[in-house]
Amino acid sequence: MATLLSVNVGMPEDVPWQGRTVHTGAWKTPVEGPRMVRRLNVDGDGQGDTAGHGGEIRAVLVYQTESYRFWQKQLGRDDLTFGMFGENFTVDGLPDEEVCIGDRYRIGEAEFEVTQPRVTCYRVGMRLGEPTMASLLVAHHRPGFYLRVIEEGPVQAGDEIVLTREGPERLSVAETDALLYLPDRDPQMLRRSLNIPALSPGWQQSFRELVDAERSRQDAGPSDARAAGRQPETGWPGFKALRVDRILPETPTISSVHLGSTDGTPLPEAEPGQYLSIRLAVGGAAPTVRSYSLSSAPGADAYRISVKREPHGTVSGYIHGTLRPGDLVDTAAPRGTFVLQDGTAPVVLVSAGIGATPVLAMLHRLAAARDPRALWWIHVARERAQHPFAEEAHALLARVPDAHEDIFYTAAGGTTAETGGARVHEGHPTAASLVAMGVPTDADAYLCGPSAFMDGFGGLLRDHGLRPERIHTEQFSALPAVNPGVTATTGVRPHQPAGPPGSGPAVTFARSGITTAWSPAAVTLLDLAEACDIPTRWSCRTGVCHTCVTPLVSGDIAYTTPPLEPPDPGTVLVCCSEPTTEVVLDL
Repeated sequence: MATLLSVNVGMPEDVPWQGRTVHTGAWKTPVEGPRMVRRLNVDGDGQGDTAGHGGEIRAVLVYQTESYRFWQKQLGRDDLTFGMFGENFTVDGLPDEEVCIGDRYRIGEAEFEVTQPRVTCYRVGMRLGEPTMASLLVAHHRPGFYLRVIEEGPVQAGDEIVLTREGPERLSVAETDALLYLPDRDPQMLRRSLNIPALSPGWQQSFRELVDAERSRQDAGPSDARAAGRQPETGWPGFKALRVDRILPETPTISSVHLGSTDGTPLPEAEPGQYLSIRLAVGGAAPTVRSYSLSSAPGADAYRISVKREPHGTVSGYIHGTLRPGDLVDTAAPRGTFVLQDGTAPVVLVSAGIGATPVLAMLHRLAAARDPRALWWIHVARERAQHPFAEEAHALLARVPDAHEDIFYTAAGGTTAETGGARVHEGHPTAASLVAMGVPTDADAYLCGPSAFMDGFGGLLRDHGLRPERIHTEQFSALPAVNPGVTATTGVRPHQPAGPPGSGPAVTFARSGITTAWSPAAVTLLDLAEACDIPTRWSCRTGVCHTCVTPLVSGDIAYTTPPLEPPDPGTVLVCCSEPTTEVVLDL
């Protein structure tokens, strides 16, 4: 018979960590006597992160005394007291390899349901003073698990734990954890996981994506790599020189640069929506890397990138003012997973300003195939003079059997006359606009433009009825940071790291426009990025969760802590790696 040995609670607090402040509820201590367990948590306990580590689906965290004994021996520790693993319930029994998702237990006067394994997160390492603890929990199959409260009631140390119902599919906590975080997944087990209603929504979504990816891997080809969210393995390693064939103006501020091979050989075909990273030495300074979407038709003899001249943009100014036909440009192979996917559902291509470039490449693909899917082309520009590719897009849409074209000019007093079948509107798109345009709710939507535009239009699409997973976005500035629990800082632009410059290979963060020398003091590429105040995305910091996975444009790295599952080719886990050569990261 399993037994509740300790009830542990603690309110969230701000904890200093590596020069930052982390808001966390990981510090918990045992309490005496009965405690009421409610839908959200135990009385006297608080959740520092209700999105990732709390909420009703993760109201109570359970950890076992047998695992405590294991870690005491494994870590050589004699100071591990109940609550130190952040658990609310320390129990005797209920091992992770036997407890199954969906099992229900009665403890005291309350009843609970098992919903998922522990979330891998750096904060358990903070609490224990063991930075790699998140990885160790997964590697040794000892994560612990969360409970949802089915029936509220008091519990206390000494209560017996009684199994009241077995979950379907009999998928244990340890097996579930391994399915998400470890390689060599059992496809049948993955499919079984989707039959467990009690499994938390986030884990269900992750397993659905893994099932879809597994199906896609059964066949070869670029489209399958896209469906699996992987970079199609085409092109060339690192950078190579391409020749500028011609430069053509598109609007007063946008010019297109056509790039071809230096020997006339065909270039590898890009997927519609991918981008090029180019490296330019501007004004005698160190080479700078920028990324630009391909706006050309897939399979064209040359690559076309279209660049907007920014008022204070050093690189865009060089491209517009100095670059000439015949010049050589160091270019990385086409890459990116924001690509048009195969299917039968309607397609919605949405852009603002220069954001038209990747969706224009998608339109080229649809027009060339005379794709039968219904298509909505929606573009937002300030005025007609600043509308890039207007004629080109209109001509391509005429070749798509079921195409709808809507243009929005945001400047007051702009024309709203219908032009050749295109509906022209004044102002910004609204919820009513989507209804008037007849945008279907079962469509696949592709958005590109300024971040605020994509956030706003993406919200309109979700409110209109499109499922979030069918709304795809492309962003070339730094992605929003994902730093669980860390108190956010605002208004700080990326910069060179403080202190003496490093003496190691150059590390370029392409999205942020920073190149700096590697210093072993940084330990990992993630540490170096943080020292430059580059927005980063991570959770475990030990190579488990893959939140930090980043495209590696060029160069080689080594892992300081081997990840439990290597990332896809052409990507790197920055939380546990260092450069061995000059590297360019899409970060």
